[in-house]
Amino acid sequence: MIRITELRLPLDHAEDALRPAIVARLGIADAQLRAFTVFKRSYDARKKAAILLIYTIDCELAAEDEAALLQRFAGDPHIKPTPDTGYKFVGQAPAGGWPEDRRPVVIGFGPCGIFAALILAQMGLRPIVLERGKQVRERTKDTWGLWRQSELNPESNVQFGEGGAGTFSDGKLWSQISDPRHLTRKVLTEFVKAGAPEEILYVSKPHIGTFRLVSMVIKMRAEIEALGGEIRFQQKVSDLLIDDGPGGRHVRGVGLESGAQIATDHVVLALGHSARDTFGMLHERGVFMEAKPFSIGYRIEHPQSVIDQARFGPNAGNPILGAADYKLVHHAKNGRSVYSFCMCPGGTVVAATSEPQRVVTNGMSQYSRNERNANAGIVVGISPEDYRQDGKRDGSPVNPLDGMAFQRIWESRAYELGEGDYRAPGALVGDFIKRQRSKLLGKVEPSYKPGVTLTDLQQKGKGSLPGYALDAIREALPAFERQIRGFSMADAVLTGVETRTSSPLRITRGRDYQSLNVKGLYPAGEGAGYAGGIMSAGVDGIEVAEAVGASLLGAR
Repeated sequence: MIRITELRLPLDHAEDALRPAIVARLGIADAQLRAFTVFKRSYDARKKAAILLIYTIDCELAAEDEAALLQRFAGDPHIKPTPDTGYKFVGQAPAGGWPEDRRPVVIGFGPCGIFAALILAQMGLRPIVLERGKQVRERTKDTWGLWRQSELNPESNVQFGEGGAGTFSDGKLWSQISDPRHLTRKVLTEFVKAGAPEEILYVSKPHIGTFRLVSMVIKMRAEIEALGGEIRFQQKVSDLLIDDGPGGRHVRGVGLESGAQIATDHVVLALGHSARDTFGMLHERGVFMEAKPFSIGYRIEHPQSVIDQARFGPNAGNPILGAADYKLVHHAKNGRSVYSFCMCPGGTVVAATSEPQRVVTNGMSQYSRNERNANAGIVVGISPEDYRQDGKRDGSPVNPLDGMAFQRIWESRAYELGEGDYRAPGALVGDFIKRQRSKLLGKVEPSYKPGVTLTDLQQKGKGSLPGYALDAIREALPAFERQIRGFSMADAVLTGVETRTSSPLRITRGRDYQSLNVKGLYPAGEGAGYAGGIMSAGVDGIEVAEAVGASLLGAR
């Protein structure tokens, strides 16, 4: 097949306009085009009154016609052979089943753990998955318990349970990772098999939404189990069994909070970024890890109509374009970078804490993206030197657990400023810029549940974030107005705090995907510092599973 890229048509083009456009681009007769499929569709909205759709098309012609066309367009970067995006397994277990004493263990059943387990199961390696939380439908009830009744279950919430943190999110399925092996295609294909709409295979910024993710996760669990895998819920790992032999340290199993132990030589750590107690245990066991940068800030909410109008102008509301998103960056005078994070069109701000008496915010959308408000994190990048707890400034290594301690400080402060019951502290953007307390809401009704307490987010001695972050965000909001008209509107709402943008540490691994100092231990996904979102976590899960599979199948 032949792939055409950058085929541009008007937003309002006729339904049957693609075929003649393809024929014209290739300079062939209509009869020569046997079939075509849309591989990708995006848009160019730089001219709001003349938005263009941009297509990548795979075309099927007779073999001799394809050869002639490829020769004719040899210097054209937009007409090439269609690449092979099919997934190739690194190996397959022998017939007769994989032995019980060789089964790999996956800790965590979020996007990374799901895909690690799925690939291992598809290779016939019968993985055992240990998830500290509950099955997704039970977990959903517990999560709604926090949102509606201010009742937190520390082991079953937005962060912990089947599907991971990505289940209660916008369900974004795009990433900027390098993907020469087309592993993102494998992720999308598996999602479609599990019930996602087929459009995620071709739209430029695919998303699913929470309700659809729930049913998809259940189907993917069923496939893993049908292939011989096993998912054990409410199984919290409290210890890592390590053999300090003459050949170096090697994992030999895991210990559970129940006291049970599971023997294994291959453990995938797909913990997620909020498994703070597990990070502490791994640090105590001497697993190499290091502090890493992350970001902190607030959620901001505007009417979605304001964002649609600013991005699409007269084409706002077009069903092909859907609810508009944005991506913003500002470099503040104090040297800090402020940027939008995890933008959720037509979504809600949600309570995302996993620890008592702490407040954490995140964003979530349903597939329809038809809620009243748009929301996004407005966050400031910080480094390990910003959050080190020993007060040193001598360039010595920062304790990798210091980032968690720093997060907890501001999450506890947010709980205090919100006046309890997991209410979040909030302020109107106009008041925040003027450094004054907010007392009354304006046109924007905040969506965060259990509720928002209006306050002064910058009050002296009890600010909701460090001073440098407050200064940078205050400077950035009017600057963003120049890109999104209405962004700094006085009635827009800031809700705090957003602290869990990514893992505050990295469980460092080598090129073989194993821990630098514990063989057989495979740190993976967001919690280990190697992913940031559903797609990149899923891809990392695939790559780690391949490394485990190569080790197991190569050793037999």
